[in-house]
Amino acid sequence: VDSSTPEAPATKMSRQQILTLVAMASINFSSMICYSILGPFFPNEAKKKGVSQAMIGLIFGIYALCTLVGSLILGKYIVQIGAKFMIVAGLFVSSGSTVLFGFLDQVSDGTIFIMLCFITRCVNAIGFSAAVTSSFAVSAKVFPDNIATVLGFMEIFTGLGLILGPPLGGWLYQSFGYEIPFVFTGFLLFATVPLNLWILPSFDVCLFHSNIDAVPSQNSFLRLCTRIKILLICFVVFTLSSGIGFLDATLSIFAIEKLNLSAGSVGLLMIGLSLPYGAASPVFGVISDKYPSVRKWMMVVGGMATAVSFCFLGPLPVFHIRSQLWLTVLMLIVVGFSLCMTCIPTFAEMIACAHENGFEEGLSTLGLVSGLFSAVWSAGMFFGPTIGGYITQALNFEWSAGVQGALAFLAVRKISFQIKATNLSSSRGEKSPLLPKTDHLTVDVS
Repeated sequence: VDSSTPEAPATKMSRQQILTLVAMASINFSSMICYSILGPFFPNEAKKKGVSQAMIGLIFGIYALCTLVGSLILGKYIVQIGAKFMIVAGLFVSSGSTVLFGFLDQVSDGTIFIMLCFITRCVNAIGFSAAVTSSFAVSAKVFPDNIATVLGFMEIFTGLGLILGPPLGGWLYQSFGYEIPFVFTGFLLFATVPLNLWILPSFDVCLFHSNIDAVPSQNSFLRLCTRIKILLICFVVFTLSSGIGFLDATLSIFAIEKLNLSAGSVGLLMIGLSLPYGAASPVFGVISDKYPSVRKWMMVVGGMATAVSFCFLGPLPVFHIRSQLWLTVLMLIVVGFSLCMTCIPTFAEMIACAHENGFEEGLSTLGLVSGLFSAVWSAGMFFGPTIGGYITQALNFEWSAGVQGALAFLAVRKISFQIKATNLSSSRGEKSPLLPKTDHLTVDVS
């Protein structure tokens, strides 16, 4: 028995870790504010140009579809491309396409407008996927023992971007017109390029270009997806992002037509979703890292609350409750809080599951996991606005929100079954003998 006293873990962050947090915070904040700024006014502006609700949803959804493809490819080849280059180049491309999107009101209505929306959103999505996929891997590499806590801290800035984006976009749109919101946020995102160029070299060389971490992984997304637990967590992530994408594409029109709100007021309404999400993120991050055994229950409870709140967001016509502003605000607060509770533990659980199943510890595995996480998140962001927009056009917002609630409930059921199966297997394992019973006759004869 080794009687030596283990060294106490360091309580202070190193300069490298502090710079990493600053870089990741700038990426999360600027990217989210660029993404969320068009929610309050773009759907209504596109509607004026003759774009249907289903096509508006597809314009939102194509962003996520391209992010999905980009995340899978870039996550697989993050070692060969380089983490720093992916972040800086992704931010540069995303900022430029954001500015270009602000001048689309100058083109003619109809097909040309729709096609240019698709092109600029696709380019923006590829840049976004490069920056975010690499940032997940960087965070997990620099903070291997506190990834949920760090992600919870990062989600504060994600929440701030989501909080400030809608009201800022609505105010700039009402005050200065269509172009200024995109030009302002595009240049804000571009300002993070020199910041990350200055910060990242202090740790990028020593971490990602050493002989250990520069070895490409022999594992693949296919092997990662053969794990049942990974697939269930992916389904949970899918339902979360689907709900957020659905609200981005449909909530503003519902609030303008049913609740008689202006574009600026819609931006304030969306704070009800993003404020509790950002405020609760660090708390759930600390809980997830300190008590790993409660992660699965956080996903279950959060998923159930998400399902209920989406059903009452409209609310569903079967409840025979009239749409009211106070109820919509209350349900958005519950959605933001429950999405945070469900989302924070998922990435840490995926990394833990990968290591449990023989994936080596290093940048290659982190790239695979972060790429898969980003891809599944993007798949939900494509499904939510696309299918949600179609259902809203065919029926109404109330029924479409109910579908999102049903998806969240289905994910909760799947996770609950997995927990019960795991507990049952563990209890059987404790009662079974360490060695299997043998056939006494066979033993005697031999």
